[in-house]
Amino acid sequence: MSRLDAASLLFHSPLTKPHPRRRFLCLLSTTLAALGAFLSLLLFFALHPAPSPPPDYGALFLSLGSNDTAAAHLRALTLHPHVAGTKANSLAARYVLHALSSLSFPAHVTPYSVLLSYPVHRSLSLSLPAPGRDTTHFSLQQETYPNDPYAAAAAEAIPTFYAYAKSGSVSAEAVYANYGREDDFAYLASRGVAVAGKVALARYGRIHCEDIAHNARAAGAAAAVVYTDPLEYGGAPGEGWFPDAQWLPPSGVQVGSLFRGVGDPTTPMWASSEGSERLSVEEAMSTDDMPLLPALPVSARDAIEVHRALGGAVAPAGWQGRQDGPVYHLGPGPAVLNLTYIGNDTMATIENVFAIIEGAEEPDRYVILGNHRDAWTFGAVDPSSGTASMIETGSTEWVEENLEMLSLRAVAYLNIDVSVVGPLFYPSATPQLDDLLQETIKSVQDPDNSSQTVYDSWIKSNISPMKILSHSLHDEYVLLGTLTLVGPGYPVYHSLYDDYVWMEKFGDPGFHRHVAAASIWGMMAFRLATEEILPFNYVSYAGELEAYTKAVENEVKRTAVSCSPLRKSIRALRRAAIKANSERKELQRQLSSQPMDNHSLKIRELNDRLIQAERAFTNREGVFKQEWFKHLVYGPSEQNDWQTASYPGIANAISSAKRSNTSESWKFVQHEIYRVARAVAQASAVLGGSLT
Repeated sequence: MSRLDAASLLFHSPLTKPHPRRRFLCLLSTTLAALGAFLSLLLFFALHPAPSPPPDYGALFLSLGSNDTAAAHLRALTLHPHVAGTKANSLAARYVLHALSSLSFPAHVTPYSVLLSYPVHRSLSLSLPAPGRDTTHFSLQQETYPNDPYAAAAAEAIPTFYAYAKSGSVSAEAVYANYGREDDFAYLASRGVAVAGKVALARYGRIHCEDIAHNARAAGAAAAVVYTDPLEYGGAPGEGWFPDAQWLPPSGVQVGSLFRGVGDPTTPMWASSEGSERLSVEEAMSTDDMPLLPALPVSARDAIEVHRALGGAVAPAGWQGRQDGPVYHLGPGPAVLNLTYIGNDTMATIENVFAIIEGAEEPDRYVILGNHRDAWTFGAVDPSSGTASMIETGSTEWVEENLEMLSLRAVAYLNIDVSVVGPLFYPSATPQLDDLLQETIKSVQDPDNSSQTVYDSWIKSNISPMKILSHSLHDEYVLLGTLTLVGPGYPVYHSLYDDYVWMEKFGDPGFHRHVAAASIWGMMAFRLATEEILPFNYVSYAGELEAYTKAVENEVKRTAVSCSPLRKSIRALRRAAIKANSERKELQRQLSSQPMDNHSLKIRELNDRLIQAERAFTNREGVFKQEWFKHLVYGPSEQNDWQTASYPGIANAISSAKRSNTSESWKFVQHEIYRVARAVAQASAVLGGSLT
């Protein structure tokens, strides 16, 4: 029976050992660039019965990756911009479907009808009240570069916009809001800088665009304009930009979605399958998860012009830009921005490609591999643009539609999201996968230094291991152990310049990093699908929770709030984890000398506990202020759904309590601590396998 089901890969194989025990369920609305080695190994298993004695299949897997294949797939999938709901993206789905079918993996496409958003008209101009000053009209165009091999295809790109922005026109003074964080708007209020009725000018760099728009609206702004500041995206003065350097050109624009929810806005919390209950488009567009104000993304070149025209007090040092640019002022005015955005928010069809490779001994268990195929433009680096955006609704709808089955059968979800942007390795995982991840990267050669492993370079880089990122959490229900391979922010993110040339020159020259990413991803999936006892270690989980709890204690000093309930439940989790590890070692010892049939029920029971313990951290009521998200330990915070917060409900409650500073608000923080403590206690009970 197999634990390996890959959503995008539906396959029932006559595999003989060592076929996977569990199903691979591949959610392949993904590019195949990082998948070639993995599929090659599965095909090898399908065609070659295991000889006796069996070879080292792990070593065999690591030898199958092809940088040429990775490059070829990436080139084919980035020939045209392919936003969700467009013909180009449907053609990309057919490419993935054909690639899987050509490997003898029966595959299929599942369509969903969802609310998508496209621009109809955009305009932005800058005017000054002084006599004789001309109005500056911004083109809002990303320029192609000399000898750009994708210049013709670039003309097919959807104009720069924010999905789900409110249609409307605003003419008002501009005010500079730094990174658009809640604290930035609070600083403006403390300085007496009026935001209400103004156009908030903010820059990327700390939070995502939907959070900037939300904060601007909360501060009373009439519209928002967000730009890519050269300080973060332009490199050092004189360094140049793409295609001569990796940095974003002055006309580059980072587009995105302003929807703060997950999945299809017309089917909140349920799947958008045919005949399902739906909100009307008007109802969906009027919820608080929508920005409810006009907004536009603009280039650094255009934003600098606005900065030059702003007056008012000089912005503080932490708000300034690059040293070769103008001095930034807070405003408001005298610069007036005239902004118009008209969008088409319409129902459209998206498609997921699925396949399943069935295992032999636990076919009711699923190891899910996933990513999505859609991109804002060419999507060479980023075919996975953050699941709060409209282009991630596909996999979210699939999760919602199959939630009950996944809650019973899924073992782990391995996501590969922005897998290659350079030489550094940025994994994130729920803690029970930490040991498996480290063991895996110790076996994979560093693609940039053949004398060491990925683990060696990772340790030398001094990059702290990250826990599960909200890019995965946006699939709304973290029900299982989850790994994300994700790169850090990169200069051409969500812009027209995220193309094959950028990847070939700067992201992964030679495409060896793609092969390494596929090796890590595939080896972890292989072990999860083939090992008799799941390689989960919840002792790591307990250690992480202790660190998170210490951070909470620092936040609630000098209040009546106590973390002792949480401390108590974590101690119980640690005891249960140690017990589970001891059981695993004993069963492994027995398996070395006795047939597996003698222990199959014990193995099944232990695996059940290892799988279900993660589910116990979820809560149907969801995270405080973010009910979309169900995991009480990991999730995006209210103020930044781009990064992960530990104990997000507690974090949101503390943020609210600090603003109001009432006894009732701090009492609610205590309530949130109890909620998490109960979830951790339940996880320890499940993992321990005994009644209280």
